[in-house]
Amino acid sequence: MTWADLIVCGSAVVTMNAEREIFLDGGVAVRKDLIIAVGPARDLRARWPHAPVLERPDSIVTPGLINVHQHLTGDPLLRSRIPDRLPPGASIRDWSLPLHAAHTPEHDEVAATVGALDCLRNGVTTVIEAGTVAHPARAAAGMHAAGIRGSVGTWGWDVPGVPFTADVPEVLARQRDVLERFPAGGRVEGWVTLVGHDLASDALLTAAADLARDSGARMTMHLSPSAADPAAYLRRVGRRPAVHLDRLGVLGPHLLLGHAVWLDDEELDVLAGSGTSVAYCPWAYLRLGQGVTGAGRHAEMSARGIPVGLGGDSANAGDHCDMLKAAALAAGLVRDTRTDPQAFGAHDAFEWATVTGAIAAGMGGRVGSLEPGKLADLVVHDAGGSGWPPAVDPVLALVWGGDGRTVRDVVVGGELVLSGGRSTRVDEPELRKRARRIAADTLAAAGITVPSRWPLRR
Repeated sequence: MTWADLIVCGSAVVTMNAEREIFLDGGVAVRKDLIIAVGPARDLRARWPHAPVLERPDSIVTPGLINVHQHLTGDPLLRSRIPDRLPPGASIRDWSLPLHAAHTPEHDEVAATVGALDCLRNGVTTVIEAGTVAHPARAAAGMHAAGIRGSVGTWGWDVPGVPFTADVPEVLARQRDVLERFPAGGRVEGWVTLVGHDLASDALLTAAADLARDSGARMTMHLSPSAADPAAYLRRVGRRPAVHLDRLGVLGPHLLLGHAVWLDDEELDVLAGSGTSVAYCPWAYLRLGQGVTGAGRHAEMSARGIPVGLGGDSANAGDHCDMLKAAALAAGLVRDTRTDPQAFGAHDAFEWATVTGAIAAGMGGRVGSLEPGKLADLVVHDAGGSGWPPAVDPVLALVWGGDGRTVRDVVVGGELVLSGGRSTRVDEPELRKRARRIAADTLAAAGITVPSRWPLRR
């Protein structure tokens, strides 16, 4: 008889398999780092009577959520400190870049630990780092310390006057080093990462795409969160961004584009024909006032077969990495902008946060659903303390009535990394002390004083 190392049981188990089955009083059996069975809890208990059981009353078990665009360094130590009433571009130019430039290797590691742990507390088991890391080995160490799955990259741009810029050969050498240090398939894997926007030469864009394809790695970059990118591309090359990337041969199944809000019909056509994926970060566009309600077409992308996943962006743009809140906002924006309550709903958005997000991250065969043979990444949500009725439709309850505060336990690769909302790996009080010290050091090194719009009294 085979053995099971753990059985996770819940009042409902949302599998996200091809049939989208939900098992009431269900369970997930785990051996080592893989799921070996999913079904009624009574059957799994009878089959493996000696296996340890993780069970909470009134709980919903889901796949680990996927966050396909999150900055894990720079901002996590300074969450929500960048003012929200700044001119366009000032939050990046005057705040984020100086803060990143002030980071030491220790700062990157502590920030990544804080960011990864924050993701886990919100039920995120896989996070795609957006590529603004100066010391990728230290950031990966922070991710490993927290126990999360994901990717790591490093700064990639070749424009003058910005931190960490370099010529094309040096940028590629940095990217290649990350891929070699963190091979695909590991708990933390290396990606080719460019800053994107209009901040890379055509030579760098094409060489980076070739590196990703030749090495079998994934690639990510930012594109068109606001109208600034299309305007810059039209001035420089006479074509809109996605069309230009298509002409260069940059688009393809290896590529995950961050944002892709301001696209026209031709750009949607080239994305749909290329296999490129998109990371959608709705809270960031509202926080920064970038026009997603008028320009965003992510539901249309999804309907056309473009894999769309959800992201949190940075801790001073989206301000959190709660994928349930992101899913609710994503669904609400579609329904309201179309004035059509039948256009898109909780279940569509939950797919973006799980199985489709996994495809966008290039990990569709490994994570995103609870099925035998997939990695044992799963989340136990508390459905008892929030006044929810019995979860006849747990997805409806999670998306519209839940958020990251419902997360109690998180399993990554068969390991319980969060238990009762607390990390099993990280000394959280000590991490908080280090994070506060480093936040003060970073602000001082960057020469930034955080203002308060209203007077603070003691």
